[in-house]
Amino acid sequence: MPAERRGRVLLVDDDERFATTLAQALERRGWETVVSHTADAALAAARGSLPSASVVDLRLGRDDGLALVPALREIGPRMRIIVLTGYASIATAVRAIKLGADDYLAKPVTGSVVADALARGGRTAADSLPGVPMSPRRLEWEHIQRVLTEHDGNISATARTLKMHRRTLQRKLAKRPTQT
Repeated sequence: MPAERRGRVLLVDDDERFATTLAQALERRGWETVVSHTADAALAAARGSLPSASVVDLRLGRDDGLALVPALREIGPRMRIIVLTGYASIATAVRAIKLGADDYLAKPVTGSVVADALARGGRTAADSLPGVPMSPRRLEWEHIQRVLTEHDGNISATARTLKMHRRTLQRKLAKRPTQT
């Protein structure tokens, strides 16, 4: 028996396999999905289908997924917008929320987690997180990400600010952040 229809969701991710898998998972949970792999295609799809929600990857090849957030918000002021990323940091989460995103999820993520975030309404994922202190490695990662964001992604300027060799900074950025 098919699930009750919950609404239309726009999935924007340059990883075609991930987007297809997530679309199938959301469709099993009652969402009608529209998939786009570029920022331009996403805006065209949003204007054409007027989704009730959007799930946007932070990095879309050469495009910045966060740049889509205000444009999607303009198309659908009540649209629920969730940002996904494999490069989660507090700095990008804050930036996403300031630009108008409703939620921010770190990859890898399952279809049920995304479906829960879509159904959550006004509550964000941060509301349900326990107050676990971050490890020193995670704190370092968050600080680097914040400084990198302040310098608009300029690695050389970030390295100078952190009083760190540029190559050392690049090695640290190439590693995945720790969970806590």
